[in-house]
Amino acid sequence: MAKFSATLIVVLCGLVGCQAAAPVSMVDNLPSPSYAGPALPEPAAVPVPQRPTTPTAILPNYNPRDRIARAGVPRDWIPVAAPNTWRWIVIHHSATPTGGAAAFDRMHRAKGWDELGYHFVIGNGTDTRDGQVEVGSRWPKQKWGAHAKTPDNRFNEYGIGICLVGNFDVTYPTAAQMASLDRLVTYLMRTYHIPAGQVLGHRDTKSTDCPGRHMSVESVRRTCSRMLADAGEVVPQESQTASAELLVDVPKPTLK
Repeated sequence: MAKFSATLIVVLCGLVGCQAAAPVSMVDNLPSPSYAGPALPEPAAVPVPQRPTTPTAILPNYNPRDRIARAGVPRDWIPVAAPNTWRWIVIHHSATPTGGAAAFDRMHRAKGWDELGYHFVIGNGTDTRDGQVEVGSRWPKQKWGAHAKTPDNRFNEYGIGICLVGNFDVTYPTAAQMASLDRLVTYLMRTYHIPAGQVLGHRDTKSTDCPGRHMSVESVRRTCSRMLADAGEVVPQESQTASAELLVDVPKPTLK
């Protein structure tokens, strides 16, 4: 009996010893932890839209100082085309009590002209607001005018035509019309370097009463020169041959 008990104790001790020496754990069978996350494919790069670049056309007569000086100038006064070689500003009256650019455009087309002959029309409160400056279809493309025909056509080719609505043989231009005219002529003189002596009435180009006996072109010249000087701008000066410029030949423009 004692021998059997001793044998049983030896067997039990062997079993306990085996379990302590080689414990079995399910955790030991798992892979090592990873914190890198799943291996997903990289997202495709989204292209960043680029702002289109448009070349800026720089007109020959314009520079940064001009650009600053034009602050406040109506956008439609600034043409989209390169400037013509303007030498004169020619002032007209319509010789009618009413009118506007649209009415005059119809009249000119009825005469067989291609479009309104003037570059600008200044209203008197009838068809358009008193003093309103309408920009004709020729101006944005810097097209020659059809307002002051002469044998050599120089005042059409190189003259900016401005028409004030009204018959100034009978009445005076309104104060609003004159204020707009002075502002417009000042801008044109500065931008195209036109001297005051080359701001003309239609009657200075041919035998006509236009722009009427109650329109003083000399007053416009003085006022616009003073406005330029007061603004610190260079007042364009006539050359020594300016008095003879109405008689000399000038080259024909390329725009037709």
